[in-house]
Amino acid sequence: MRKLIQGGTIVNEGRSFIGSLVIEDDCVIEIIEGNEVPRGMFDEIVNATGCFVLPGVIDDHVHFREPGLTEKADIESESRAAAYGGVTSYFEMPNTNPQTTTLEALQDKWERASQTSHVNYSFFIGATNANSKLFPQLDIHTIPGIKLFMGASTGNMLVDRREALEETFRTAASLSLPVMTHCEDSGIINENMRVAKEHFGDDPDITHHWEIRSAEACWASSQLAVELARTYKTQLHIAHITTAKELSLANQTEDEGRITLEAVIAHIAFSNEDYLTKKALIKCNPSVKTVADRDAIRQALTDGRITVIGTDHAPHLLTQKQGGCTKAASGMPMIQFSLVTMLELVDKGVLTIERMVDLMSHAPARLFHVDQRGFLRKGYKADITIVSPNQPWTVDEDCIQSKCKWSPMMGHTYQWRVLHTFCNGQHLLNNGKFDDTLRGEKITFRNKD
Repeated sequence: MRKLIQGGTIVNEGRSFIGSLVIEDDCVIEIIEGNEVPRGMFDEIVNATGCFVLPGVIDDHVHFREPGLTEKADIESESRAAAYGGVTSYFEMPNTNPQTTTLEALQDKWERASQTSHVNYSFFIGATNANSKLFPQLDIHTIPGIKLFMGASTGNMLVDRREALEETFRTAASLSLPVMTHCEDSGIINENMRVAKEHFGDDPDITHHWEIRSAEACWASSQLAVELARTYKTQLHIAHITTAKELSLANQTEDEGRITLEAVIAHIAFSNEDYLTKKALIKCNPSVKTVADRDAIRQALTDGRITVIGTDHAPHLLTQKQGGCTKAASGMPMIQFSLVTMLELVDKGVLTIERMVDLMSHAPARLFHVDQRGFLRKGYKADITIVSPNQPWTVDEDCIQSKCKWSPMMGHTYQWRVLHTFCNGQHLLNNGKFDDTLRGEKITFRNKD
């Protein structure tokens, strides 16, 4: 099958230019700059005039809830939401039921995804207080890394024994596997919750969430993670940075690029002021914090301190999002809206579209050594997203693809629209029409040495 994407503005590797892409089977075979029309016969031609042609987004941080929590979400529904949002690859987290902390649980996820995932997939193995001995048995070319919860969150995968933390960092370094951390100090959080309950009752109002899961809790845990990474020379990727202070942890010369930071859409888009209107819909761990923290994260998108943008996509039933700091579940579904949300910030001048593409596609591919994805290059997999400006649409329940059928973006009108998503050369989303028969592929990773 030969396909042509013609006449769009291609955004790739720091440049934007009018051009065309030729796809043969599952790969890009030609990139043509300018208005020249490629010769030959094509099975399909997509006119991208007036649109932007981007490498498919790689989301390095999602929770698809399968197995064990499928009343909230599953691999089929959330990978469909990904495709609608221009995301062609994802790395899924281990806090499912059972937790992905054994080789058997990991294999089970591979098998499930091969049957139902519409886009490309991979899965983190989870660290526990006692499972570091299995890490040498892993095939490092099939997983992005080890996920380590240094703070308690959904799924109760907290690793809190110092010797277990050290062994995880030591073993990961010996295998050249990145460690991706959730950094919050549970002791600080528990004390903050105790005080809050004394003042505000058993379920403090959601406006106190950012005070309970505080900046101090994040800083203490992130500092410890950096200390361990420096001790063992481990590749450390700190997930969902929420504070201005933590941004100082990146790009230290002595770390030789081994310490990187992820920002997720919740902490880029929202601040503690939004609790007044969004309530627990924006409750997540770590918490959405102050306007100053949000603005510092936005600035760090452009100066190199933030390496990757993910979503921490984490659906719950709407009934589970009711209440305050104690009762409401933490997490929100954002994968369908991550790209268009960032394009809004491009329009506002927060960052350029070229930098956005780097953060959402190129950087995760570089950081995790993804094989043949994340860039528009000859011979690379044809994972491609085509977006159009000036096509307003409003988020409502009918358009939400996630199984939970809600979003903190409900009622919001976007000006950008994802028109087409190609995954491995397959036309998965075609101007609103979705081919639910198509499946993604297992992501592979190059040698991490």
